[in-house]
Amino acid sequence: MKVTILGNNSALPAFGRHPTAQAVSVYGEVLLIDCGEGTQSQMQKYGLRWRSMHHIFISHLHGDHYFGLPGLINSMSLLGRTAPLHLYAPAELKPIIDSILTVADTVLSYPFYFHALPEGKSLLIDDISFSVTAFPVNHRIQCHGFLVERKTRGRKLLPERCAEFDVPSEFYLNLKQGEDYVRPDGVIVKNELVTEDGPSPRKYAYCADTLFTDSFLDTVQGADTIYHECTYLEADKEKAAKRYHSTAAQAAELAKMAGASQLLLGHFSSKFRDLEPFREEASVIFPNTLVSIEGTSYEV
Repeated sequence: MKVTILGNNSALPAFGRHPTAQAVSVYGEVLLIDCGEGTQSQMQKYGLRWRSMHHIFISHLHGDHYFGLPGLINSMSLLGRTAPLHLYAPAELKPIIDSILTVADTVLSYPFYFHALPEGKSLLIDDISFSVTAFPVNHRIQCHGFLVERKTRGRKLLPERCAEFDVPSEFYLNLKQGEDYVRPDGVIVKNELVTEDGPSPRKYAYCADTLFTDSFLDTVQGADTIYHECTYLEADKEKAAKRYHSTAAQAAELAKMAGASQLLLGHFSSKFRDLEPFREEASVIFPNTLVSIEGTSYEV
C-alpha cells in the first residue's frame, strides 16, 4: 500500500507545485483522492494508469481540489474507457458535472456513478481487499477526510514448498486461512512450513483542509500514515484559524495524539518557496515527519 503525491500545494500552483491530488494504491487498485487542476497530466508524468482506477474521492468543492476532474472524466472517455467509474463527492458537484457534459453534448463511453457524501461519518466502500470511510473535518464549507484501510489477504503461499509436501492446489485457500493440511497418509503438514506471513492490515488517513481539531481523532487513531494539511507555519497561526486551515505544528500534534507511525505534510501556501521550515517545525513535536514531494510514492 502506497500513496503517490500528484499535487501538494494549496489554492494556487507555485514553485512547480500543483493543487491537491494524490493516488493511493492498494493491491494494484488506484484510488484517486482529490483532483486539482492538472491532475491528469501529473498522472501521465508519474506513470499512474487510469485503467487501474475505479474510485475517485473529492473532499470538498474548493477549486484546488476538483477543477481537474471534468478534464479527467472526459479524457478517459475519449480514450475508450469501458470500466465503470465511481465518484464520491459533495452532492452539489453532480449538477456541475452534468452541466459540463450536457453543454458539450458528451456521452461517456463508460458507466459513471455519482455517490453524494453524507454530512457525517460514513463507510463508502467495504471491499474484500480494502475499505474507505469518509469523516467530516472542520473547514469553511462541508469537507471530508478519507480513511483507507488495507485488509489482510491471509497467509502467503510458498508454491515450491507446497509441492515439496504434496499439498494439492485445491487446499491452497485453506492454507491462506491458516489451516494445516492432513495428507492421505495421515502426515500433518504444518501451515508454517508452506506459508509465510502475508501483508498486514494498514491504515492511511487523508485529513483534508481543516482547522486544528480533535473531532475526528477517534477515526484516525492508530493510522500507519496520516496526511495532514499545513497551509501555514506557526507564525501565521491566527491566519490559519481565520481561514480554517492548520499549521505544521498543529498537524504534528494531531499525528502525535493519534499515535500515528508517519506524518506527511501537504497543502502548502503559495507564499512559501522553501518547505524545510515545515518539516523542522513539525518534527519537534512528531519526529517521523516528511514534507510530501510531488511524484514521490510513500509506503503506508
